[in-house]
Amino acid sequence: MTALRLIDYAAMDDRSLAALIAARDANAVRQVTALNNQRLFRAAWSILKSRADAEDAVQSAYLKAFAAITSFTGASSLSTWLTRIVINEALGKLRSDRRRRARLDPDSVIDLEQYREALMRGSATANDPDRELALKQVRQMIEQAVARLPAQYRLVFVLRDIEGMSVDEAAKALDVVPATVKTRLFRARQLLQRELEPELRPTLDGAFPFAGADCAGLTGRLLDTLAWECPGGR
Repeated sequence: MTALRLIDYAAMDDRSLAALIAARDANAVRQVTALNNQRLFRAAWSILKSRADAEDAVQSAYLKAFAAITSFTGASSLSTWLTRIVINEALGKLRSDRRRRARLDPDSVIDLEQYREALMRGSATANDPDRELALKQVRQMIEQAVARLPAQYRLVFVLRDIEGMSVDEAAKALDVVPATVKTRLFRARQLLQRELEPELRPTLDGAFPFAGADCAGLTGRLLDTLAWECPGGR
């Protein structure tokens, strides 16, 4: 019996992972989505401000990205490349929703805002329940304050200060020059400073959670849609 060759997906560079995805390797998809689900979700949420819509945008972006994975050249990181795709997907959905709403009879429209989920309905990731309970109110304040930022500032803030992307990475993802990223981030921080005290800043790392069951669920739905096989089984 021939032993299965074990592949260390975590040690692979972006171009190698992209090549495996092009070869329909489901484990490569798992590796890439595990590394990027949260970042892409946060980017999509910063545009759509709806958890369900953001998840839909992320899944659609993955499907488009994987269908065109051979076009990934490695000029930027795979994460930056995917972020750009999900931003375009979310912006397209936002424009489509606005056009649809504009066509509706305003006298017969149910308030669509009632269908938006509360900003603090994040993933159940609490390995430390006491800490989560203590930070819940603070996170809610942060998320609501970020949600009130103008769209162009909100997206830059999420990518830079929450996701930790560099200025150059964010500029590539947004298709703008680095100076624009710096200007928008500065303005976003100014606006937030009016509402949030400096000591709240360290809690940003835990805001907008998208991990655990939510993260695994999105990957599972994506793999079901792709119907690819894992080498050696799942």
